[in-house]
Amino acid sequence: MKIKEIRAVEVDIQPRPQTRPRPRTGESLPVVYPNARYPREGGRNAWGPHGWRRPACVVTAEDGTWGLGISMWGDPVVRIINEHYAPALIGENCMATEKIWDMMMRMSAMYGSNGLASYAISAVDLALWDLKGKLLQKPVYELLGGPQKDKIFCYATGFDIAWYKEIGFKASKLPLPYGPSDGLDGLRKNEALVAKTRELVGDDNELMLDCWLALDVEYTVRLAEVLRPYRLKWIEDYLLPEDYDGFAAVRERLPWQTLAAGEHWYLTAPFALAANRRLVDVFQPDICWAGGMTACVKICHIAEAAGISVIVHGGMNLPYGQHLTYAMPAIPWGERSDGVSSPGVPLEEMRHVPGAAVIKDGYLVPSDAPGFGMEVTMDWLEAAAAR
Repeated sequence: MKIKEIRAVEVDIQPRPQTRPRPRTGESLPVVYPNARYPREGGRNAWGPHGWRRPACVVTAEDGTWGLGISMWGDPVVRIINEHYAPALIGENCMATEKIWDMMMRMSAMYGSNGLASYAISAVDLALWDLKGKLLQKPVYELLGGPQKDKIFCYATGFDIAWYKEIGFKASKLPLPYGPSDGLDGLRKNEALVAKTRELVGDDNELMLDCWLALDVEYTVRLAEVLRPYRLKWIEDYLLPEDYDGFAAVRERLPWQTLAAGEHWYLTAPFALAANRRLVDVFQPDICWAGGMTACVKICHIAEAAGISVIVHGGMNLPYGQHLTYAMPAIPWGERSDGVSSPGVPLEEMRHVPGAAVIKDGYLVPSDAPGFGMEVTMDWLEAAAAR
């Protein structure tokens, strides 16, 4: 079966829950981010471009069957798909995911297959895997070798820790509020937040910390030492993604602390480098950013050979990461982020796409419907594009 059409559009898939939330249980805190050293007036510190929605890519086969892939960074990614990849991929075999992934990676080498191109590769690749599952009438996790686990243990990311406990999560991750530019006062506030959270969750729940690319080597080491009594399972994304020597320095100075990174490593090469140098203990690729299912399967194999775990960034937010996590031995847990849910709002109302499986009592089992199991129609896509 050959590819008949590839088309990408911008969509808004943010959940719109009907239940009115209860008052927040967590503090209203800032989230540290890479540009935090340059505050703007009024405290408004944009971390991403305004007006760029998500790109949704539809790949249609000759018989009319179609698959859907979703990524990020809207218009630039849509243009890469529609104007560069699509014309070259029409007529290719729908099942040839390895070939098509390799074609896209090589086609974009002239302007860099990392970054925005990687987001575009991800959207097309995920649409192809969805299409492949539909054509074969199998869920994607079956195409990856079948379930490796009975259910996926999930953790929640955010500040509403008491709510996460209430709905069954047994592990949570805090965003880091303060970074190097906040000085000793910020360091003390970070410690106070972690200490309070550890007291709230107790010793039977795991606790992690997300530093979102905003620290340097010195601050990371000081932060880890201050937080050592609170038994963090890991600290993640503490340096800018390209600072491999910095990751090596942190690894050397914190041999006792589990370290995680990779949310903003794209395609496979950074993960191979990190595995060879054993820079971190946990890889965190985002399946919608790092090159799709094809890239993330390769990353899992790299990690497994090196004795490194993989936990997909935001992997439980969309069905793509759910299926990968369900099938891969290298992946022990799943993360729910991107607005887990406000207190009182059921997780069922926080689906980004119809048909996505929902976490129950801290665990998730993906849909067994063909492809990724999304119950998405063309009418739904058109409505999401018109928002």
